[in-house]
Amino acid sequence: MTMSEMEMLQTAMSYAPVLMFDRNEPFYPDLVGVSVLHRSGPSPSFRRDIEFPVEVVQYVIEFAIWWDYEIGHLYEMEHVWIYVGHDGEVVDCEASFHGKVLRGLLKDRVNMIGRHVCLYSQPGKHAFSPLPVVFELLPNLYIAAGAKAGCDGLLVNELFHGYFETNEQIDAQVMRYLQTKAFVPAMEFQEYLLQPEMFMTWDNLFGIIPQRIENRLMELEQLYGV
Repeated sequence: MTMSEMEMLQTAMSYAPVLMFDRNEPFYPDLVGVSVLHRSGPSPSFRRDIEFPVEVVQYVIEFAIWWDYEIGHLYEMEHVWIYVGHDGEVVDCEASFHGKVLRGLLKDRVNMIGRHVCLYSQPGKHAFSPLPVVFELLPNLYIAAGAKAGCDGLLVNELFHGYFETNEQIDAQVMRYLQTKAFVPAMEFQEYLLQPEMFMTWDNLFGIIPQRIENRLMELEQLYGV
């Protein structure tokens, strides 16, 4: 039996991850696109296959978490996958990390808060990990949030080819703006809860992303256009 859109969103909110952000973080999530998979198959919004045994897992909730900005470029989308068992308990969790996937549920479930998995977000870049010490292993942890702020301009990944494009002027305006947001990660983290009004189906989120990008570009043109 498939879920209605309202049931899907209510279910997603009841399992939504608790996110931990750096005290100096300039950018928090704007929207969350939700998909629910009742059988193994391709992710709707990430280049991977999601596979799980149906005798153990009832469904997987995919959270596509959207930011209009991250510190390196215009727009960001990170992912969390929550595997829900037939008894309603969280069986497993995975999270995106710079195009890869990390396990999100620690041994003995010590990062669970009720039904909610607690994940840390890399300062500025927003990759997820259940342990913040992982970020300290990244050689560009501080430079990415500082001197390299805005270095990637308007990113156009494969999901959005044909929907918008960039050029030198756009990239320069994005960089100029993000340089004003450069910061030094404190590596002290604060709890952040995704709000109900942020949730929508993935299809709806995908449909409005091009206009959100266009709106941000218009704002930058007004700020920095010649």
